Amino acid sequence: MLRSLVGSEMCIRDRSYRKGVAFLGLGKLKEAAAAFKIATELEPKDRVAKEKLKECRKELKRQAFADAISGDHDVVVLCETLDPEEITVDDSYEGPRIPNPPTIESVLEMMEWFKQEKNIHRRYAFEILIGMRERWKKAPSLVRVNFPEGQKVTVCGDTHGQFYDLLNVFELNGLPSLENRYLFNGDYVDRGSFSCEVALTLFAWQLALPEGCVCLSRGNHETTNMNKIYGFEGETTAKYTEKSYTMFTEVFNVLPLAHVINSKVFCVHGGLFSQDGVKLEDIESISRDRQPPDEGIMCDCLWSDPQEAPGRAPSKRGVSMAFGPDVTDNFLKTNNLEMVIRSHEVKDEGYEIHHDGKLVTVFSAPNYCDQMGNKGAYIHLDHECTPVYNTFEAVPHPAVRPMAYAGNGLGSMFRGFGV
Repeated sequence: MLRSLVGSEMCIRDRSYRKGVAFLGLGKLKEAAAAFKIATELEPKDRVAKEKLKECRKELKRQAFADAISGDHDVVVLCETLDPEEITVDDSYEGPRIPNPPTIESVLEMMEWFKQEKNIHRRYAFEILIGMRERWKKAPSLVRVNFPEGQKVTVCGDTHGQFYDLLNVFELNGLPSLENRYLFNGDYVDRGSFSCEVALTLFAWQLALPEGCVCLSRGNHETTNMNKIYGFEGETTAKYTEKSYTMFTEVFNVLPLAHVINSKVFCVHGGLFSQDGVKLEDIESISRDRQPPDEGIMCDCLWSDPQEAPGRAPSKRGVSMAFGPDVTDNFLKTNNLEMVIRSHEVKDEGYEIHHDGKLVTVFSAPNYCDQMGNKGAYIHLDHECTPVYNTFEAVPHPAVRPMAYAGNGLGSMFRGFGV
């Protein structure tokens, strides 16, 4: 009897610890602290759980203090109130002087400057961010992309701050242009320590070219919970300013949640939905200028994953759900589409085909976090949306480790968490 009780307590302790870890990965500190508290009460000698509980409580106190001193005030959108023209670019600045909006030549100069591990002047970063917010704040949450015969689009998955691998994609596949379109499917930042460079480069290309040449979807890492944990907040404030981090967030909030290519292919970062019957118009009309909720269509766009079993099941991530081939079939038939392309998961070959070829995962950060050994991939779609899969290996980058800006406190608890 006693052995049975002890075994039961250990199961509860293990389950509580795993729940705490899952909540931490989602940035849900209150829930994580509550789970670790149960784990430590059942096993007082568990030093790891105690340390995680201590760090959770410390960060919760810090956040509460920050909220208290900020006071009640109306939310000010910096991208709509800050005037970059009031910022002087000193003569000592040796980097590229980027016009507003950027030109193709200035984007190329900026990329070369970034390759040397140098930052552009904050005025130019602000102008790029303000331009992005202005372009997307009134756009629908689902964007329809159409292009004629003779052109193609390249769909890339997660890039996660791996700037030198992004440069390699452009080297292998060509720079963005009207004839060589790109769709990047979210998760530009976090993990890799060159996230500012990735985001600013993609934003600048989008502003420099005609609409539809470079398309950008929002991923689950274009959110404040993830950015606080996995390095982007620390990186942005270190390389630029706290204002720039706020402005990046304001841009992330208005990025589209999904795209439809030539009325045939649905592209989204996470996957499909917790309910049947979701139509493209439902996604199109979502009010997205915010942090995503814990459930619903917007949440699923950023967080869901495919499974091989039919139906739906709880997600291994602790948010959204996993969906089977029948769910994919139903969605495609409901919306008269042929295929789903999503990202969100590391794959050994850079991509993986699911659900009888009707759904594919593409991931474009090779040797993810300098330790996974995976290839990266991108997908060519011609006018008829016939997919051609391309894989590539990681290239060398400067000696800056992944998550270098995550900090020594709370951030250190998250090294090794999933995508």
